[in-house]
Amino acid sequence: MVGSNYERELRAVLAGEVKGVRAVTRSCSEVQRARAMQVVQRPFLVVRAPGSGSEGTGDLLALRGDMCFPIEVKTSKSDKIYLSGRTMAQYTALKITGEKCGLLPLYAFRLKGVRGDSWRIMKVEVQGLTGKLRHLSRSIPSLPLTRRGTPYLNWNSGMPVHRFLSLICKSDGARGIVVNGENVESGYVANL
Repeated sequence: MVGSNYERELRAVLAGEVKGVRAVTRSCSEVQRARAMQVVQRPFLVVRAPGSGSEGTGDLLALRGDMCFPIEVKTSKSDKIYLSGRTMAQYTALKITGEKCGLLPLYAFRLKGVRGDSWRIMKVEVQGLTGKLRHLSRSIPSLPLTRRGTPYLNWNSGMPVHRFLSLICKSDGARGIVVNGENVESGYVANL
């Protein structure tokens, strides 16, 4: 299954595996790589959701002491994915679960054949978020809407994963990361 390979790729990144972060940032700039590497110091426990793709769970669940995200993973050679039928039902279920449980559901969209940061993050608009998730929600772009008001995935409208990782890993604990004996200072690494 090709889709599960991309789920594993994203899982390795969110889990803070140096090898995984390097793999997805191989052709990124050094600054982008350094931002993504912050997750090594503040990793998530990432599990494949049981019955992946079933109602409201997403494909992955990323958990850390301060936040939790159900994540639906999508991949395409096209920079847009329109939701209908099953994919629209998944979106609706994610929205309902997010509002019922106070979670911020996300879509992770990987565009195939792109150099640099090929992942984009978008949020499902939910009501009733509190605390850190509400604050974080303001910075993550929502799925755009078609002329008819239907949400869809537009890779160009999403947040690059290196920026998302930098955003969710901001803290004093994310400063002074050491990778291969080198300090990551103010978002820059000389030789990753």
